[in-house]
Amino acid sequence: MSPARIAGALAAAALAAALPSLALAQDDAPRKALKVCQDPNNLPFSNTAGDGIENKLAELFGKALGLPVQYYEFPQRMAFVRNTLRFKLPGEDYRCDLMMGVPVGFDQVSVTKPYYRSTYALVIPAGKGLDGVKSSADFLALGKDRLAKLRIGVFDRSPASDWLARHDLTDQGVPYKMLDADPARYPGQIIEDELAHGRIDAAIVWGPLAGFFAQRVKQPQLVVIPMASEPGVRFDYQMAMGVRYGEKAWKDQIEAVIDAHRSDIRAILQSYNVPLLDDAPAPSR
Repeated sequence: MSPARIAGALAAAALAAALPSLALAQDDAPRKALKVCQDPNNLPFSNTAGDGIENKLAELFGKALGLPVQYYEFPQRMAFVRNTLRFKLPGEDYRCDLMMGVPVGFDQVSVTKPYYRSTYALVIPAGKGLDGVKSSADFLALGKDRLAKLRIGVFDRSPASDWLARHDLTDQGVPYKMLDADPARYPGQIIEDELAHGRIDAAIVWGPLAGFFAQRVKQPQLVVIPMASEPGVRFDYQMAMGVRYGEKAWKDQIEAVIDAHRSDIRAILQSYNVPLLDDAPAPSR
């Protein structure tokens, strides 16, 4: 272990020892629970059964802070922040205090330091004529005639849509709604249903979605290929957590847990097959 890693381990241990008492040092009054805002049907991130990445992270953070975890559920559609983190009736407390996953730069909440960085990924089925594809460059090298026959599933208004347009593949795109009015539907169906059953030939989706659902589908075997950002199209993003503006002490506590438990956080992400990039910030574009 390098000197830097030894120093990091000692700092993490000191932070971990201090965290239970930090739960008493919040902005207003001692917290009785870690109240998390979540979508009840949004795997691999969260669901009512507690099967998601953010559920496991909430358990980790609750234990670190010495607080039981409580969820306030609301479908992640428009006005999600207003109906969760900012929702408070007269005479009541806020329904939840922490959003477990927001992109760095999201201005509707006070964003913590990032805890992981991932990228969009191309997902293709094995044994269907695309086995030689190992990168986005390989995919484009298939040639116009081969590409013209493919149906590529993407979410509307996503970087994947921009990428298709940039490479003259708009006609091959099959658009899906990221936010569906039906709460029973979830983004992972683009892989679990559409791609697995051959209604599309490939999909380009956010890395955690790609990794989790490709791992869950048994037949056909699905291959996940991380996409590299390129001029004009950014695929990689740093992800953080969100609290209300003005709650600096609470934000500091959450960031202390992030720092103290980075290896545990990474292990959770890896168990869900999330494509992880290094911690360096993505270059500006």
